[in-house]
Amino acid sequence: MARQFAVSFDYRCPFARNGHESVVQGLREGRDWDVRFVPFSLDQVHVEEGAPPVWEREPDVWGTGVNALLWGIAVRDSFAAQFLDWHVAAFAARHDEGRQIAKVDALAEIATSVGLDADAVAAEVASGRPLKVLAEEHREADRRWHVFGVPTFIVGDHAAFVRLMDRANADDVDKVLDLLDWTDLNEFKHTSVAR
Repeated sequence: MARQFAVSFDYRCPFARNGHESVVQGLREGRDWDVRFVPFSLDQVHVEEGAPPVWEREPDVWGTGVNALLWGIAVRDSFAAQFLDWHVAAFAARHDEGRQIAKVDALAEIATSVGLDADAVAAEVASGRPLKVLAEEHREADRRWHVFGVPTFIVGDHAAFVRLMDRANADDVDKVLDLLDWTDLNEFKHTSVAR
């Protein structure tokens, strides 16, 4: 039986990149995982109390990460066969190339680079459905698992914010999932990391 888990993402976070590349590597290696990729807006986390949430604002004041999340949701839900390629390419565009992935032109180029029809993805984003999905899934992550950052790994009712130091290492994901099963462990944090 497949090991089921979810993991939150925002393309702006380098640790989310490490975790997600490790998840993608595991899936590509054939790990028996059933993974749900959960968008979580770091822009929303930093909204001042009483201010409207990012998904109720005009696009010109969304913040730097929302547009990329919307494209990720559109690809995940409507072009699923290309999602893993998109996901890795979006993280690489932000962290290797330093691209402004809030800009539609950059997102369209990423889509095209992995064989997607950028106009079709843009049309899906323009439909408004991905924005509604972002609001629903972000709120669920906050309410149900108390997610506060990315990547947060979720198994059943248990969730943990994790910062993996290596990229594309599926064994690290297995270790995280094993620790999530250990409910007597509340916090485990290295006081320093030798790197």
